[in-house]
Amino acid sequence: MGISILISQWLPMLSLAVLIPLLLYIKQRVITKQTKTHLNLQPPGPPKLPIIGNLHQLSALPHRSLFNLSKIYGPIMLLQLGRVPTLVISSAETAREVLRIHDLNFCTRPSLVGAKRLSYDYKDVAFSPYNEYWREMRKMFVLELVSAKRVRSFGSVRAEEVANLVDSVSKCCSSMRPLDLTQELFSLTSRIICRIAFGKSYEGREFDSGRFLEVVYEAMAMLGSFFASDFFPSSSVAWAVDVVTGLRGRLERCFHDFDKFYRQIIDEHLERANYNDHEDKVEEDIIDVLVKIMKDQSSAVPISIDNIKAILMNIFLAAVDTSAVLMVWTMTELARKPALMKKAQEEVRRIVGKKGKVEESDLEQLEYLKMVVKETLRMHPPACLLSPRECMNQCMVNGYNVSPKTRVMVNVWAIGRDPDYWENPDEFWPERFENNDVDYKGQHFEFLPFGGGRRACPGMTMGVLNVELALANLLYCFEWELPSGMKVEDIEMDEGAGLTVHKKSPLLLVPSKYYC
Repeated sequence: MGISILISQWLPMLSLAVLIPLLLYIKQRVITKQTKTHLNLQPPGPPKLPIIGNLHQLSALPHRSLFNLSKIYGPIMLLQLGRVPTLVISSAETAREVLRIHDLNFCTRPSLVGAKRLSYDYKDVAFSPYNEYWREMRKMFVLELVSAKRVRSFGSVRAEEVANLVDSVSKCCSSMRPLDLTQELFSLTSRIICRIAFGKSYEGREFDSGRFLEVVYEAMAMLGSFFASDFFPSSSVAWAVDVVTGLRGRLERCFHDFDKFYRQIIDEHLERANYNDHEDKVEEDIIDVLVKIMKDQSSAVPISIDNIKAILMNIFLAAVDTSAVLMVWTMTELARKPALMKKAQEEVRRIVGKKGKVEESDLEQLEYLKMVVKETLRMHPPACLLSPRECMNQCMVNGYNVSPKTRVMVNVWAIGRDPDYWENPDEFWPERFENNDVDYKGQHFEFLPFGGGRRACPGMTMGVLNVELALANLLYCFEWELPSGMKVEDIEMDEGAGLTVHKKSPLLLVPSKYYC
């Protein structure tokens, strides 16, 4: 009896003594399992096919294909492009994680066939992997070539070439025939960049302006092309596919065209430097600066002729095409909205008065024009997909595990069209930037036309200045009409494929002289 009472009294305590450790053990196992599951959690993504993965889901305009997929799978999704795992970012919050919080993990570049060849095996600034060489080259690039002082020093070049553009357009006014504004704007940017880089425009020579634009177009197409070798690395079959499709041949021809041109120009500068003959030069150009650095060899990473060629390639592909594309889209949107065109013209004519031209000192006062350029950058960023990055170390993004060697693409076109950040995102409405401090310098992740973090475009100041000065003068000096019989709704807005997304068909407008 006594024993029975004793057992009945201690049994609950004994049960608890056994049960509590058991429950704690089970809880710990559950937590450990959840933790492991969480650490192994991959971003969502569409089903993939054997071998090709999700390549079949990319169209000729991949920024649009990826935008549509992001509506289904979310702002961070994982695709398998051939053998390459690819993380696609389509929201400001996730872009902030990649470009700021984990910037150091995502600041290197993958080995891409076109970029590697056209940058002389990664001897430039834009496409080289993140290492000591890249850090030194970027520092030199920013301090010596695109600093505020250096940009201001080329003011006379910009002014002269914009004046030449105005003269060229003026000659077409009397005929009242449509003007190919696309060709005019590409010619303008190529002349400006040639003079800044080389000291001369080099028009009328073997590699003249028209031929130069053809090669620039081809280079941008090559950088935006899908080489099989990029998605099936170290595959002899992929290499053979690139050869059979003609991509390898086109890439080599493009490379040799640029190389021949650069070699010719650099030789002229070296010869001039050797004989101290500067009579035909008004100002020091970029090659002069690079030649001095090459001869000095005091930098931590010495540069060679190939380094100079690669930097020149970087400047041309980053400046000529993107600036012209931005101006063409801006004039296209204004042509579609005559009221906005008139508003921009009234502002510039009110501020400039009867001076006869817009000068760089006037640009700071042109607030509405700046809003127009910002809105164009939002709707038509020249690079809709930022140049691919590659994950260097395992990390967590938005709660998902990202493994090393994962390629990362930020869809700035999709972010610029996201209704979570932009009211009526498909409408061209510059006024959205009124009393709004959002800018394009990489600090506002809902607006990233020039990227952000360590890989942000260092030449954005020069590029935007060229664009604003040219547009302001076109709006000040001319009235712009559509060709006879054409209506606003007839303006084609189709995009052309490539590294930059340009207007597929030329922009044809009829200018008439405005007399102030």
